[in-house]
Amino acid sequence: MNSKERCLAAINGKPVDRVPVFPLLMFLAARHAGINYKTYATNGSAMADSQVNMYRKFGFDAITACSDAFRIPADLGGEMSYPEMATPHLEKPLVKGMSDLKKLRRPDPDRKGSRMADRSQAVREMAKAVGNECLVLGWIEMPFAEACSVCGVTDFMMLIMDDPPTAHAILEFLTQIEIDFALSQIKAGAHMIGAGDAAASLISPELYREFALPYEKRVSEAIHRAGSIVKLHICGNTNALLDDMVRSDCDLFNVDHMVDLVRAAEVYGKAGKCFKGNLNPVTDMLQATPDQCLKRSTECIKIASGKRFMLSPGCEVPSGVTDEVFAAFCKAPQK
Repeated sequence: MNSKERCLAAINGKPVDRVPVFPLLMFLAARHAGINYKTYATNGSAMADSQVNMYRKFGFDAITACSDAFRIPADLGGEMSYPEMATPHLEKPLVKGMSDLKKLRRPDPDRKGSRMADRSQAVREMAKAVGNECLVLGWIEMPFAEACSVCGVTDFMMLIMDDPPTAHAILEFLTQIEIDFALSQIKAGAHMIGAGDAAASLISPELYREFALPYEKRVSEAIHRAGSIVKLHICGNTNALLDDMVRSDCDLFNVDHMVDLVRAAEVYGKAGKCFKGNLNPVTDMLQATPDQCLKRSTECIKIASGKRFMLSPGCEVPSGVTDEVFAAFCKAPQK
């Protein structure tokens, strides 16, 4: 059973030869490739080479074309900053209200030179290199998280309280763009689309059900219509959202270290859904010895025994994690 087969079997509730290992790598992949983060985030070929290099060196099961949350804001005309050793970001909010929204036009995700096209190029090269043996993920933001990027987190949080119609108009506009972006990456060869909605961890279940969940479902349904599958990645404390998140129609759910893995296993197990987690990237990896990382990894596997599960940290693997610790994490299911 190769890595791709192993991941798809776990998602579909089929027998696996071992628990799949599915880390999210960005800065660590760039460091191993010997490139600065600006290059990693702006050069799809460099990203692809970095991801494939890590897969071949450490033998985990899935690679992801993810670098930052500002591909769409850039292609909407936002004023961007590209630091050498930090994530790209908007210099100032792109949308403050309805008048700004009306000025925006739906971008072409395949336009030459665009940031969306660059990510699809990374997917294309990753799929060509290892797509027959390894699960290859594209990446988008779910509409709520994207709205927080476009408007600024604080400003969009205020908007959902003070002007819900405008907030929904922004979410409607972004939903179709996210779908376009996902379909572009599926066409490029992505087996799965990772979809980040981290900002949703900051809102109540009631607000999540109004402003995040309906749009997550629409994105997920469009990805399924295209014949692909989707991973929902909400890092942060989502203990209060688990019962609602499972209704998003996603196929795989990330569980951050702040979430009770026993509770997550109960919710996702009952729903027949696959989930992944939930080492603390800092205490269980960055600050841990190989033996400590292995012990925590084994604990996660034990908690999820009998469920559809993949081993991962709760979020991105920090760039300072040593090779010895990362190797212990990757080999944990084989112990």
